[in-house]
Amino acid sequence: MSSPQERPIRVLMAAGQANFLVGGGANVQLQQTRHHLPEFGVTTELFDPWRAYAREEFDLVHIFGAHLNTLDLAERLADLGFPLVVSTIFFTRRGPLFMRFTRGMERWSRKVVGGIITSYGSSAAVCNLARAVLPNTSEEAAKVIRGLGITAAKVTVIPNGVEERFAKASPDLFVEKYGLRDFILSVGHIGSYRKNMLNLIKALEGVDTPAVIIGKIFDNAYARQCREAAKRVPNLTLLGGLEHDDPLLASAYAACKVFALPAFFETPGIAAMEAALGGASVAITPYGGTKDYFGGMVEYVEPGNPADIRRGIEAALSGGGQPGLKQHILDNYLWREVARKTAAVYRRVTNE
Repeated sequence: MSSPQERPIRVLMAAGQANFLVGGGANVQLQQTRHHLPEFGVTTELFDPWRAYAREEFDLVHIFGAHLNTLDLAERLADLGFPLVVSTIFFTRRGPLFMRFTRGMERWSRKVVGGIITSYGSSAAVCNLARAVLPNTSEEAAKVIRGLGITAAKVTVIPNGVEERFAKASPDLFVEKYGLRDFILSVGHIGSYRKNMLNLIKALEGVDTPAVIIGKIFDNAYARQCREAAKRVPNLTLLGGLEHDDPLLASAYAACKVFALPAFFETPGIAAMEAALGGASVAITPYGGTKDYFGGMVEYVEPGNPADIRRGIEAALSGGGQPGLKQHILDNYLWREVARKTAAVYRRVTNE
């Protein structure tokens, strides 16, 4: 809680325009952080692109996502004098050396032909405009500092979080509706290449245990590949998307035995944390900082290798659960603690 002598901090929260359209982890991060911030003396408002903002209305602006789709907003806000805090929500499988080389080529190209910017360049530009940069994992922080060239002094790792309600969910609702229990579950958009659903579906071929994927099905070529591949897996059910607050989602976590998230990277995969609270064993990508959160308590799988994804899932199925995982998440990664750490950064920025 904030102390009585500390004045409230007024924060405007913003994200890319598609954030609320597609949902997902970034949207959950924004909304849940916002929900708990009032406990720590912070008032918030969501950015409205249809109205003007005066500098004196807010102490700072918190932007969720350091990407091309937030760069113009960050530049305009900085021009108006708003101090910026940025949750990067950034990752790449490329190493820092490659990132620096790409940035160097970008700078050279701009001298010859103006108007060129890479994804790394736009991420770096947003971070450079900010007074505080907040990656979710130590691996993400290393990419931001060593790859994007952001000053380490303004980088603070703020973990992602999870809602305690998932620890109290009952499997009954899902079991009653679908007749499934102790199945394999994955949650993520079907059509997002990063989520790697095609390789997951290939990995499920020949696995006898029923499997369920919950996630919006996009209208693109990759999603169509996923749907075709799913026809070869008779035990697989594609349920489509569920709202994050739908009780059926929490019940699915509680009803499944193994949660699989073999994405090309996760920072760290909020859905996996939610499933762990529901009691599931987890098979997950090792990339993006997942080891910060899950340590040695889960199965790590190579996302580019369906056979290894299958191995990890089968190991999680045949094991005796993952002792300590649920309590570890409860002890360290509830959203209230995330909000407390975020509020401390806000106070530091406003006192500079």
